[in-house]
Parts: sequence; C-alpha cells; structure tokens
Amino acid sequence: MSDANKQKIVESVPQQGFLGHPKGLFTLFFTEFWERFSYYGMRAILVFYMYYEVSRGGLGLDKTLSLAIMSIYGSLVYMSGIIGGWLADRIFGTSKALFYGGILIMFGHIVLAVPGSVTLFFVSMVLIVLGTGLLKPNVSSVVGEIYGEKDNRRDAGFSIFYMGINLGAFLSPLVVGTVGTQYNFHLGFAFAAVGMFLGLVVFTLTKKKNLGLAGTFVANPLSPAERAKAFFRIGLGVALVAIALAITIPMGLLTFSTFVKLVGILGILIPTLYFVVMYRSPKTTAIERSRIIAYIPLFIASVMFWAIQEQGSTILANYADERTQLDFAGIHISPAWFQSLNPLFIIIFAPIFAWFWVKLGERQPSIPVKFALSLLFSGLSFIIILLPAYFGGTGSLVNPLWLVLSYFICVLGELCLSPVGLSATTKLAPAAFYAQSMSLWFLSSAAAQAVNAQIVKFYTPENEMGYFGVIGAISLILGFILLLLAPKVQSYMKGLR
Repeated sequence: MSDANKQKIVESVPQQGFLGHPKGLFTLFFTEFWERFSYYGMRAILVFYMYYEVSRGGLGLDKTLSLAIMSIYGSLVYMSGIIGGWLADRIFGTSKALFYGGILIMFGHIVLAVPGSVTLFFVSMVLIVLGTGLLKPNVSSVVGEIYGEKDNRRDAGFSIFYMGINLGAFLSPLVVGTVGTQYNFHLGFAFAAVGMFLGLVVFTLTKKKNLGLAGTFVANPLSPAERAKAFFRIGLGVALVAIALAITIPMGLLTFSTFVKLVGILGILIPTLYFVVMYRSPKTTAIERSRIIAYIPLFIASVMFWAIQEQGSTILANYADERTQLDFAGIHISPAWFQSLNPLFIIIFAPIFAWFWVKLGERQPSIPVKFALSLLFSGLSFIIILLPAYFGGTGSLVNPLWLVLSYFICVLGELCLSPVGLSATTKLAPAAFYAQSMSLWFLSSAAAQAVNAQIVKFYTPENEMGYFGVIGAISLILGFILLLLAPKVQSYMKGLR
C-alpha cells in the first residue's frame, strides 16, 4: 500500500469520537469483542468436550491426544492467517476479509452445536480455522490503518482494542463454560455461534460511517493474469491435498501422530519462509529490510511467550480440572472459569498500561525492552505454578489461588508484548506486505502452539515440577538475552520506537 493511500485512509476516518480515538475504533472494538466471545467460549470447553466420556456428553478421546489436538487446532487457527493476509493484500482488502471470516466462524460454531460425531467436530474445526485466518489478522490491520504513522495514540489505541478482545474473552468462559460443562456442550457451542453473529451485525451496521475507506484498499493487487494463475494454483493445491488425504489416511500413513509432527514442522518453516520472501522482495526498501531484521528477535520472543500463555487452554485447563481444589470458599468452581482469569486481569490492567505508556511518552521502554520484560514475567508464571508440587507433592489437590497468581503474572508479560507487538507490526511492516505482516505476527502464536503439541505429551502430574521448571527457565534466560540485545535491535528499527 502506498504512503499516499495510507494517508487517504487516515484522512477519511474521523479522528475523534471513541475514548479520544477515531470512531473506527468503536466498530473494530465491538466486532472483535463478539468474535473473541465466540472463540474463547468455544475454547473454554473444547478440550473437556474432547476427553470427557461419551456418558458425560464428550467425544471420549484419549486425554493426551486431546491436549495435542487442542494445541494443533490453535496453531492452525493462527497459521491460516497467512491465507487471510494474502487474500486481503492481493484480492479484496482487509474489510471484506474480516467479514467473510466472521461468516465462516459462525457456521463452524453452528456445526459444533449439532450433536454428532468426530467427523462433524473436524468439519467445524476446518470452518473455524479458515474463518479466524481471514478475520483475526485483518481486523488488527484495520486498527493500524485508522492511525497516522506518527500518531502517538497508536499504542494506546491498540491497548484499548486489546481490552475489547479480552472483555469478550472474559465473559465467554463464564457463560459458555458454565452452559457447556454443567448443562450441555452443544448448547454452549450454540452460544458461541450467537456471539459471532452479533459481531457481524455490529460490523455491518457501523463500518461505513465509522471506518470510511479503512480496509477497502488492496495493498498489492493481482493483475488479471496473476489472478487467473493464482486461482489455478489454489485449485490445484486443494485437489492435490484432497488426493493425498484420500490415499494416506486409509493406508495408515497419515495418523494423528504424524499430523502433529507435520504441523510442528510447518509452524517453524512457514514464518521462516515469510521472513525470507519479504526480505528478498524487490518491493521491500532498504529501510524496510533493516526493520525486518529488527523484527526477527521480537518474533522469537513472541514464540516463547505464547508457548507458555497458550497452555492455559491445554495443560493449565487440565491442571484446573484434575489438580485443583474446585470446591472453594463455599462455591463449586467450573474448571472452564479459570480461563476467564487472563482476560479479567487484562481488562483491569490494560487501561493502566495504556495510560502509563502515554504518560511516559518518549521516556517509555523501547519495544525490545518491553518484549524482554514479557519473557521474564511468563517464565516466572511457570516457576510459580511448580511450587505447589514442591511444597505439597503431586498427590493432593492444589489451592486455586496458585493458578490465579500464575495467570496474573503471565498477564503482566502479555501486556508488555501483545498490544505492543500488534502496534510494532503495523510500524515495521513493509508497505507491500502490510496485511501479511500482521499474519506473520500471529504465526508466532501458531509456531508456539505447534511446539506445544510436541511437548504436552511430557506433562504428567508426577513430573509437573520438571515440566514447568524447564519451560520457565528457558523463558527467563531468553528474556535476559533480549534485554542485553535491546539497544542493538532498536538501532535496526531506523527511528521507530
């Protein structure tokens, strides 16, 4: 996207109107609020739905397999962002991409809401994976488009947007989690479908007035000849994948185990190729290449952070279900409720962090320093959760306040990384890869969860101290290394903070 077009977008959008920010932030805030309500509501009960016995309304899958599938599903959700980013950059723009994505997500939840088999479960996963790939990176890209490059409100705007994400994520485990675990899983998934429908309504009714031209420009459009060639290649690729599945599955060559390994390889390979393509592209300027170099250590730090944070829906969900004292202070706690802790703390502290960054202005820590702090906090959160086993052994139930403390510490790291990373990506992105760069940011979570799918099999209550301790120590070490390298990384950003 040219600088002139970006400027036209910014000028076309009212610059005040929602908490001191452009009106478009209202549309994107509430669209993402309902999308996250649907996604995190579904996620709060999905792992339980997989490994609970059929008599309890679940699918009765093996527990370790369920944890691996959950990680792979999360990885594919974010990996599919490369498809959404490419379609937005080359074919129909970010606004249409997020609308089409919302429709696919809604239908995915509707399929989950229908009592059925493992086959229906995987059909719903395909729809949600593709839909989230279209919506998730592109809604964040539009947030970046409504601010000028030098607008100091950008980081604060992303923090407010991030608070909207987490408001939906906070409410959904309480609503969907309660309905799903205490009444019926499929009814819970139906609530998630309604949430996505409401998000589509908000976006459709307010986008013209509030967003103006934001999201309508195609950054790097395909020529008619390129479009025909691209559609041919896409069709050929889909056909080859279908043939490969039809051959390898009956022969026993493609199993859950081999699929998990394949996704693990792709989780590392795809972002690596992305960096190479963007760096070598003739459309990338010398300054943009320097900023890509600066982005690499930030990406690695993000992978490490999300490898810990995303275990909230796998290892920590299972920990809450089986290792935690759920009758506490006179009430019975649903294990799904613990997944509301992360967004609850973000709702409370995101405005404080947003205010703090604005208050500091030019004196605030640089982006690499903020990322280093996030790794230190995430590592500490895993060190904290191993302490109950150290003091009381693995045979007794754990006070739920240990989980609360672990989530809280990890959230402090998330607020140093996630909204800052979203904002940094829009700043450091090469113009020709604007939406795709946001997809690259979400690939850090895809890579993290692809790694998690390989390591969840090592977790058992008996070795939980070693599991949490090793992962926590790695995060702490990487955090200190990035802290030392922060000035050098900052120099490659070429004037951006």
